[in-house]
Amino acid sequence: MKKALKKYLDKVRPQFQPGGKLQKFRSVFDGFDTFLFTPNTTSRSGVHIHDSNDSKRTMIIVVLALLPALLFGMYNVGYQRYLSVGTTPEFFDSFLYGFLAVLPKIVVAYVVGLGIEFISAQIRGHEIQEGFLVSGMLIPMICPIETPIWMIAVATAFSVIFVKEVFGGTGMNIFNVALMTRAFLFFAYPQKMSGDSVFVASDSIFSLGAGQTVDAFSGATPLGQVATNVGSTLHLTGVTGSDLTLWDMFLGLIPGSIGETSTLFILLGGAVLLITGVASWRIMLSVFVGGLAMGYLAQAFPSATYAGSLLTPVEQVCLGGFAFAAVFMATDPVTAAHTNTGKYIYGFLVGALAILIRVYNSGYPEGAMLAVLLMNAFAPLIDYCVIETNVRRRMRRAKNRQ
Repeated sequence: MKKALKKYLDKVRPQFQPGGKLQKFRSVFDGFDTFLFTPNTTSRSGVHIHDSNDSKRTMIIVVLALLPALLFGMYNVGYQRYLSVGTTPEFFDSFLYGFLAVLPKIVVAYVVGLGIEFISAQIRGHEIQEGFLVSGMLIPMICPIETPIWMIAVATAFSVIFVKEVFGGTGMNIFNVALMTRAFLFFAYPQKMSGDSVFVASDSIFSLGAGQTVDAFSGATPLGQVATNVGSTLHLTGVTGSDLTLWDMFLGLIPGSIGETSTLFILLGGAVLLITGVASWRIMLSVFVGGLAMGYLAQAFPSATYAGSLLTPVEQVCLGGFAFAAVFMATDPVTAAHTNTGKYIYGFLVGALAILIRVYNSGYPEGAMLAVLLMNAFAPLIDYCVIETNVRRRMRRAKNRQ
């Protein structure tokens, strides 16, 4: 089958080359061909050494690393929905419900984003880049389950056009495309990105009856409960009013954005990225170190107006989108720092700012998105300062030797 498909593609390739009947769709053909098979073209001179693990394969590894958190997120969507209507959650029913609820959002993100990239490649006469293979998966995972599909489509189109394509396409964007999609949604449609009614699905499927929730139902996320907490004590509950434990937070059986709730499965995906060498362990580690450090400082200097400082440092990194940002967002090789020292600084500041925002700013219960986007803007400056420091240090050494 593989050989037959390759033979067929080689046969029709001349039709997509300059002068062929389908030359206008050359970029589409090249994108499909190189996605399925490693290109067999080689440069004759003046090239650097390359291996077979090109950017398409790298993006596929990231997508595979996202699958544990995505699959658990699908299950959790159904699990939370069944709990909210007073029905005992069964594994298969919960997963199937979540799968049917999440799949349309993934499809829409890919259709809109890839469609714009295909059109842009055709207009410019460039090859179709593969960066959106990851962004198309990330966008639905960082949105609440109740975010309407049309909003995801509009926000995806905005980010791909104004955050990516206008800067030159894949590898040229300053900000993380998926996070800018969420930022667009957060500021344009805040009622669909926060509150007590957007993180637990409301549609009735299968045997969920008319969709009536139980009396003790609360769709607020733990961080949402923290933001509205009054007093010197903190009591976090699930959708049915039951107490939440640290294990619930770590496993992810809590309301939240689709792919961000389970620290356990996010870390499993992070292990895949580290083993394959796709993500920087320096950034990933320093984000968690920065978050834990700021968590301890928050406990030492609590806020009188916000209960975020009542969370332990471990709870801080297990809640919200912190772990997801540390593993999949902050490590984006395009928008992160590139020098080794800069990666430590960049990651630490991402983690510290994320906790700082959520603890001392009651208007933003979740700080990971803003922290990563802010540090995306400062990543080039961090690298510049690191390089200039190294240059000055070497110049001083050279003068001392003279």
